[in-house]
Amino acid sequence: MTEFGVYHDVKTAYRHSGSGQDMILLHGWGESKDHMKQIENHYRERCSVYNLDFPGFGESGLPPVPWGVPDYRDFLKDFIDAHGIQDPVLIGHSFGCRVEIRYAAEYGHVRKMVLTGAAGLRLNAPKQSRLKSSIFKAGKTLLTVTGNEKALEALRDRHGSEDYRNAKGVMRETFVKVVNDDVRELLPKVKCPVLLVFGDRDTATPIEAGRIMAAEMPDAGLAVFEGDDHWAFLHQAARFNTVMDIFFQGDL
Repeated sequence: MTEFGVYHDVKTAYRHSGSGQDMILLHGWGESKDHMKQIENHYRERCSVYNLDFPGFGESGLPPVPWGVPDYRDFLKDFIDAHGIQDPVLIGHSFGCRVEIRYAAEYGHVRKMVLTGAAGLRLNAPKQSRLKSSIFKAGKTLLTVTGNEKALEALRDRHGSEDYRNAKGVMRETFVKVVNDDVRELLPKVKCPVLLVFGDRDTATPIEAGRIMAAEMPDAGLAVFEGDDHWAFLHQAARFNTVMDIFFQGDL
């Protein structure tokens, strides 16, 4: 059953089930708690599982102003403190991993983390992508200076990513802040054990990011799902759950 509470000044939807080791599930950008349901169902008989809708997604309210990843980190801390959660296990997908990494690095007190399709690193883009980005930025600057809002919006819709185009109002500016957030300098500060799961055909968060994270976090290991993409944790749910069970052995 969905419950609601106010955390970091935002009405937030979440499900809570089970008892035992505290576990928090953090979905990706444009998703909701329903995308993490198979993980919730797998662990609710063994753990106290909290499955959240981030502010701006699912049944939760919008942030009052454009948020960056540090705001979502502080939202998570507020939620944890309000529920008296101790040393949680954090499991996240994509954008949710950005929040996990910032939380674990800057607040600590995390038992273990799972990061699948983890976003958070600004890797070098292909030459063609860099050229398109430069043209977009030049056009954006010109239209901003001339005050041509209609043409500026058309440019954004034509050249922005699908996630950018789908974001409206405060979430569009939030998206810009989120995708420009780089957590790489925080990786050595993540002291808890970390399991990384990447599909080797992930184009949203390339496996290169997983290799960097595994190398630069002190206690991290990388599992590669061959032939799969950004949604490997859903496409191969049984395998994903088995890998997590091995990682959590003796903890749950």
